[in-house]
Amino acid sequence: MPSNGKAAVPEEEAEEAKLPLLDYSSATVRSKYEEEDDEDPGLTRRVWIESKKLWHIVGPSMFSRLATYSMFLITQAFAGHLGDRELAAVSIASNVVIGFNFGLLLGMASAFAFQFPLQRFLQSQQKMAAIAWVALAALVMHVAVSWLFMYRLKLDVVGVALTLNFSWWVLVVGLFGYTVCGGCPLTWTGFSTEAFSGLWEFVKLSAASGVMLCVENWYYRVLILMTGNLKNAEVAVDALSICMNINGWEMMIPLAFFAGTGVRVANELGAGNGKGAKFATTVSVMTSVVIGVFFWFLVMIFHNEIALIFSSSKTVLEAVNKLSVLLAFTVLLNSVQPVLSGVAIGSGWQTYVAYINLGCYYLIGVPLGFVMGWVFNQGVMGIWAGMIFGGTAVQTLILAIIVIRCDWEKEAEKATVHVNKWSNRL
Repeated sequence: MPSNGKAAVPEEEAEEAKLPLLDYSSATVRSKYEEEDDEDPGLTRRVWIESKKLWHIVGPSMFSRLATYSMFLITQAFAGHLGDRELAAVSIASNVVIGFNFGLLLGMASAFAFQFPLQRFLQSQQKMAAIAWVALAALVMHVAVSWLFMYRLKLDVVGVALTLNFSWWVLVVGLFGYTVCGGCPLTWTGFSTEAFSGLWEFVKLSAASGVMLCVENWYYRVLILMTGNLKNAEVAVDALSICMNINGWEMMIPLAFFAGTGVRVANELGAGNGKGAKFATTVSVMTSVVIGVFFWFLVMIFHNEIALIFSSSKTVLEAVNKLSVLLAFTVLLNSVQPVLSGVAIGSGWQTYVAYINLGCYYLIGVPLGFVMGWVFNQGVMGIWAGMIFGGTAVQTLILAIIVIRCDWEKEAEKATVHVNKWSNRL
């Protein structure tokens, strides 16, 4: 799907949104928010200007992600009120089976799937509002169809699976229809062999990003699989799945910052503005952390009530309540880690981060979770604590050190070389 607009970063460098090729760089054009400022703005003004640029990307992305993930929550909520075993079955199916391929496709945004390439194509042209509206329409239809299949047609667990599958295809059809029916008149002129130009370079970069996200995404699926081997596994899987669902829903917010940060950093580096990339990183991290602290408080305050959406079983509710402290700190930790990963993607460090993720998660986190869960008999809480504080916390610390010690001006010089290289090829 070729675009004839000028990209602020090369397409091989554009990740998450591929990256959305939006020219938000302060060094190449004057922002509409800065037109009235002829003098160098102060810190408060700079934060305000950067926040506007960031939220222009983050806002619609956040809405569409929350709406899409809510389909999983609604599906599991219906299953949970059928019974504990039904909740466990649907949780394993959606979190493990679907989740294992989700990371790879999200990272590559390539052919094995339809939705991700369509999202990236629209996002690269600032069509975020269209993505958000399609996601909202799919969510509304998902609620209606779930009620129809579960309560009117009495399809039970089979109905749960059918509704989720139906809703995902609503997303695909909606995005595709918008694209080919006039939503992108300047960039969509039909299928073309030009889409295959530079394919090998794309595969190399996107595969590294896919591995980076897979290693991270699969980590939480391994957590559920390990929990399934504990005594009283049905309740343990139910409780952990509920916590993972709540954490996953809230994580759509930092993942939106993940996309926004990648765009802002990539565009500033592509424009040769290392200081701008550093400042964009700082603003994004701080904003995400503030939101993370807010949700940390919510989980701590409503720890007795957070599982009622998914289950009415007293045993499951008590198990979730015991895990709520870990859930709160996981939410807080995850408000930083995705944003730092966005910086890595915007800077083209995907391969390095893939190795970091692999080492932290599977050489430290999984073994520590095993020891805490089985050797020290801490059960699901021990597995989760070991994997979170042994893997995710270490990974976040390493990424933070890399970002803090980064020579942004050098990175900007490297990005400028790439931009010039690809500009000459266009």
